[in-house]
Amino acid sequence: MKKFISSALLIFLFFGFNTAKAQNLSPYIKVGVSNSDISQTSNQVKSALESKGFKIIGEYNPENKSNLKVIVYTRKDLQTTVLKVKDRGALAAALKVGLISKGGNTTISYLNPEYIFNAYLGKNYISNKTALKKVATDAKSALSTLGNENKPFGGSLSAKQIQKYQYKMMMPYFTDPVELEDFDSFEEGVKIIEKNLAAKKGNTKLIYKLKFSSNKIAVFGVGLMDKTIGEAQFLPIIGEDHIAAMPYEIILQGTEATMLHGRYRLAVCWPELTMGTFMKIMDTPGEIEDTLEALCK
Repeated sequence: MKKFISSALLIFLFFGFNTAKAQNLSPYIKVGVSNSDISQTSNQVKSALESKGFKIIGEYNPENKSNLKVIVYTRKDLQTTVLKVKDRGALAAALKVGLISKGGNTTISYLNPEYIFNAYLGKNYISNKTALKKVATDAKSALSTLGNENKPFGGSLSAKQIQKYQYKMMMPYFTDPVELEDFDSFEEGVKIIEKNLAAKKGNTKLIYKLKFSSNKIAVFGVGLMDKTIGEAQFLPIIGEDHIAAMPYEIILQGTEATMLHGRYRLAVCWPELTMGTFMKIMDTPGEIEDTLEALCK
C-alpha cells in the first residue's frame, strides 16, 4: 500500500510540475525563417494579419537599420477589451511583429500577446481571458501561414510572475509609471504631443497612434531614433532579437501623460537580461524619460 501511495505521489508531482511548467509564457514567439527579403516578408505578414481582421497601424525600421523592421497591429475587439482596464490597459492594444533580415533570409517573430496581456492588464487578464485568448489565437493562426516553428524565446515566466513583474528588489512595477506632464485638457495634450512628434523633436518618430476620444485616452508609439541615446545605442547591447518590443510608448489618459519606467518596460521585455548587461544601459531609462518628457512640453 505504501509503495502504491509513493508511486502515485511521484506521478502526481511529475505531471503537476510539467503542467505548471507548460503554463509558463515567453515574451516572444519565433514563427520561422522566410527565404524572401524583408520587404516581401513584411507584405506577407501584413496580408496574413489582415486576413484575420487585424489592422496595421504602424511600421518602421528600428535604429534606422534597413535589416530590422517592426509591424504594429491591433483589432477592434482587442481595443474594446483592454479599454475596460482603467490603469493604462490601452497599452496592450498595440501588438507587434519583428523582422530581422540576414543573408537573404528574414526571421519572423512576434511579441507574445498572452505575455503582454498579463504584464499590462495584470489580474484583469483573467476576467477578460476569453476575448483576449481569441486575439492571441487568431494572431498565431495568421502568422502560422508564414512558418511553423512556433518557438517561444526570450525567457519563461508564470502568469503570476508576469502580472507582478519586478526585475529586482526596489525596481519599479507596472504600477509605478513616470509622469511626463499634466495638461489642462485631453485635447491640449494630444495637440502638443502630435505637434512635437510631427517636428521629430529629440530625433523621435511617430510610429503609431491610437486615440479613443470618448474615453479620453491616446497611445503614441515613439521611435527613438537618436544615434547616441536612442535605439541604436541600447538595442545592440540588450538584444536586437527582441525588436518586437519596440517602439516605446507615451499614454495620455485624461490630462495626464505617462510612460512605463524604463527599468520596468525594458526589463519585462528582456527578462533574461543579466545585471551586468543591464548596467551597460544604466543611463537609458533616464534618457528615454527625458526624450518622451520633451515631447509633452
